[in-house]
Amino acid sequence: MEYNHNNIFAKILRKEIPADIVYEDEYALAFHDINPKAPVHILVIPKGDFISFFDFSMNAAPELIVGFHKAIHHVIRAYKLQNEGFRILSNHGANAGQEVPHYHIHIFGGRPLGRMLSPE
Repeated sequence: MEYNHNNIFAKILRKEIPADIVYEDEYALAFHDINPKAPVHILVIPKGDFISFFDFSMNAAPELIVGFHKAIHHVIRAYKLQNEGFRILSNHGANAGQEVPHYHIHIFGGRPLGRMLSPE
């Protein structure tokens, strides 16, 4: 699959679409999800053309990978989630529910989050 430069996260990175940004540096951008599933629901996206975790981990420069993870850490600390608990989630592909073809992680917190997966 080829990266789609018109996906919503690419447009947010280019500041063509507004977002409620909570953190930004040279490696990542973090912003509130527009349809939150928890009191804290923040998306963190790397600055680069990466479709998925596999794409990112195979093709991103080491400093981008480290910088991206440090941005995640920064957001968790800024929202003081490290003591009460949080969940980090990344969907990959249709079966996992990936809606935007730009690698991103969700940070959830602010309440008990329950089971990782709903029983079928």
